[in-house]
Amino acid sequence: MTGDESAAIDAFERLGLTSYEAKVFIALHRLSSGTARDVASVTDVPRSQVYSVAESLEDRGLLEIQQSNPIRYRPVSIEEAQATLEARFERERERAFEYVDTVKQESATEETQEDIWTVRSRDRVDDRVVDLLSQAEETIVFGTRLPSFVTESIERRLEERAAAGVSVLAISRTESVRARLGTLEGVETAVPPAHRDSDERSGRIVIVDGDSLLLSVVADDGSETAIWSSDSLFASVLIQLIQASDELQPVAD
Repeated sequence: MTGDESAAIDAFERLGLTSYEAKVFIALHRLSSGTARDVASVTDVPRSQVYSVAESLEDRGLLEIQQSNPIRYRPVSIEEAQATLEARFERERERAFEYVDTVKQESATEETQEDIWTVRSRDRVDDRVVDLLSQAEETIVFGTRLPSFVTESIERRLEERAAAGVSVLAISRTESVRARLGTLEGVETAVPPAHRDSDERSGRIVIVDGDSLLLSVVADDGSETAIWSSDSLFASVLIQLIQASDELQPVAD
């Protein structure tokens, strides 16, 4: 086997053919057509293997089988073979990268970064809020202006932590939200300062035990994105800044 032929076989393998398939395909182009015996005589592919290899090449659209005695094989033209392999490569490329794109989109909803985490999509923010509330041992501040951001799971968790002795404060400028949360046993409600009444992008705020924080915003399409941090310098500093700005100093109903 020459160096050029070896390189060609390697190239066919990278295109998805096996070594035997590449050798049989090349041999048949050298012969124009031939039997399994003919192919075996010009390659190192055993005659017993030529039959199955030829069937595989036929399935790939790279040769034709003449039902004679003995069976003869004829390769498709180089142009047709090239078009067939290019189409196959394109299909596999699309399949591979469609999957990668799907994984990428899925991972876009995952939490990222180390001390500051990002969560995208309403359901995942819901889950993160419930998880943070579950960890509360001393205090909880939960706030939102949107009734849809108060789920049954959040309500249950607020009531459970209040029953466990945790101080729970729910703040909202929206009367219906305060009324709803005010029915929960052990949960106090209040109105936050009015200096941000025009804010239509705020989503939720959660502060747990003074060291865990979640803040979310709402995009024009209604989607929610949150950042959260726990037991970190970032969370500690931001909580202090929020408290210092009177954002969490409630106004009595």
